[in-house]
Amino acid sequence: MIDLALELGSVLAPPFIAGILALLTQVPLGKQVLRRGIVFIDLAIAQIAALGVLATSGWATDTSPAWWAGTLAALAGALLVASLARRWPEQREALIGLVYVGGAAAAILWVSADPHGAQKLRALLAGDILWVRMESLWPLALGSALFWVVTGLKPRAFDHDALFYPAFAILVSLSVPVLGLYLVFAALIAPALGASPQRQANPPRGRWAAFAIGLIGLLTGLTVSYLVDYPSGPTVVLALIATAAVSGALAAVRLRA
Repeated sequence: MIDLALELGSVLAPPFIAGILALLTQVPLGKQVLRRGIVFIDLAIAQIAALGVLATSGWATDTSPAWWAGTLAALAGALLVASLARRWPEQREALIGLVYVGGAAAAILWVSADPHGAQKLRALLAGDILWVRMESLWPLALGSALFWVVTGLKPRAFDHDALFYPAFAILVSLSVPVLGLYLVFAALIAPALGASPQRQANPPRGRWAAFAIGLIGLLTGLTVSYLVDYPSGPTVVLALIATAAVSGALAAVRLRA
């Protein structure tokens, strides 16, 4: 049992750190996304970021994915989404959905001539966080640190569109090459949604509940993925959804009691 625990600790430490770095930004951003009613923005911008990474995959290495290309593409996508939202606010969600579908279609066409294109696309969508390397986490760590520095200096800074959209694009683009698009979306929405009953009754408690949901789902998914040899990205996604569902249901029952 001790040997198994040590083995799990050594294997799961890098992906768990990667997940924590992502949760540190995705959880507060998820609250903003739900408040603004722009749930699909994460999928759209993450897909554009993935397209940027795919377009420059020949320049990347195993330890240094083309995160900068994803960031530039995501910033362009965020600018497009923000412009569409301002110009046609009533059709905002539909337009964001079209941005996502357009980015996905462009990614499929881009990799269609690449013999390894299907594997590259699947890796960016589903991710393989279980085998992430510590040396590949520095862009995400830097982005997360800067996010919390700005939040500490000005707590409501990201309430403004001029800062929210660029920050959202950068942080999502740094997370996608490490976690995959599906896991980034789940980390953004599931904890924030699962903690919404607590947040309505007690905002500070709801904030900590969202982080707890993310951590429990992350650790559970990684452990199951390693022990049962399941793909790590989808396993963590399902664990996050299950944890958020159970937490939200229990909180709702307590609040009604």
